[in-house]
Amino acid sequence: MFRAAKQNKIFQDVVEQIQEAILSRKLNPGDVLPSERELKDMLQVSRGTLREALRVLEQKGLIHIKLGVGGGAVVQDASFGPVSESLALLIRHQKVSLAHLAEFRAGVEGEAAAHAAKRITPSEASRLQDLVAQAEARAQQGRGQTQAFLKADKDVHLSLATITRNPISVFVHQSIHDNIDRYYERFLVMDVETMKENAQDLKDIVTAVVDGDGEKARELAIKHVYRFNTYMQSVLEKNEGPRDS
Repeated sequence: MFRAAKQNKIFQDVVEQIQEAILSRKLNPGDVLPSERELKDMLQVSRGTLREALRVLEQKGLIHIKLGVGGGAVVQDASFGPVSESLALLIRHQKVSLAHLAEFRAGVEGEAAAHAAKRITPSEASRLQDLVAQAEARAQQGRGQTQAFLKADKDVHLSLATITRNPISVFVHQSIHDNIDRYYERFLVMDVETMKENAQDLKDIVTAVVDGDGEKARELAIKHVYRFNTYMQSVLEKNEGPRDS
């Protein structure tokens, strides 16, 4: 499965060989890599080089290192975790502005809504409408329902991504919505009227999707993203003064 590592770039070559074996499905999720001693002999590298390469592969989410008796490097299924963590770090270091986030979300979520309108099944339509009804109920209940409402909102967006049948869309939506709360906490005042407004947006988008009107669904999703970005931007400028985007 593996050959001696190229001596002019040993570390990188070890990572690339094992990564390729996983991505080409020579190694499948749940498989255990050969023992450290076997890998050293096959790759002809030092223990330190091998362990560093395995740490990199673990950071990429391709393997998980199990310690103790019966342990080893276990191949992992594809995960959005590392991407989500990277996005979280960008947000914490303020490398992603509200304007950046809105611009990206508008494109991604507008396209997801348009594609969902072409591919939605009756059972998916029913589930989407149930999720919107949950969001509306939370909005009507008002105070104390902010977190429950945001959860319902997230469920609608992720469901739209799932309906596209595009794993990249699901991956990106999951990563965005796992980290967007940091912005909501700082810049989104979710009073009753704001929740109702958001719920109406979701209802309009889902109605267009269920009706198969992809262009209308895209337009509504984009307007929704930018309208709430404008609202959050006004809160930011009120608290911290105008900023360049």
